Amino acid sequence: MATEEVNKPPTLPPYPEMIMKALEALNEENGSNKSAISKYIESTYGELPAGHSALLSEHLNKMKENGELDLWKNSYMKHDPNAPPKRGRGRPPKPKEPLPPGTVLGPSRPRGRPPKDPNAPPKPPKSTSGRPRGRPRKMARPSGGFDGATGSTAVTASSSGRPRGRPPKVKASLPEVSVQ
Repeated sequence: MATEEVNKPPTLPPYPEMIMKALEALNEENGSNKSAISKYIESTYGELPAGHSALLSEHLNKMKENGELDLWKNSYMKHDPNAPPKRGRGRPPKPKEPLPPGTVLGPSRPRGRPPKDPNAPPKPPKSTSGRPRGRPRKMARPSGGFDGATGSTAVTASSSGRPRGRPPKVKASLPEVSVQ
């Protein structure tokens, strides 16, 4: 970074000063983004060093970390000490109660199910009700329907007395009309 500051023109003020002037001049309610700040600096100060965008990003990040600027939705704004802190997305965490002094915390439990003990005796099988697990199997029914060998339809009566499925289509013959 020292080489970049040596290469910059002597009339150029320090980047933090240029950034603050840009934010004051732009005076946007929700702050200004990096590109708007860069365009303002370029239009105001004219000739800038070759790594201007990198220098601007670096100084914006430093100013944000130092608390001079606030970043909200990619927009930088001057830090107002009287403003309430902005909340992020989601529900805020519950406040933690401080532990009394002298309390020793044990190791936290690991995530997931604990491994089975290889030396533990096997468990006896569970008593079952005599039925196997899962859905019961369908009962075998006598075949009904079209018999390919004889070409006839076998009728299997169900509880309602009708055969299963769609009834066969009845072919209606046209009545003969006599012409006199």
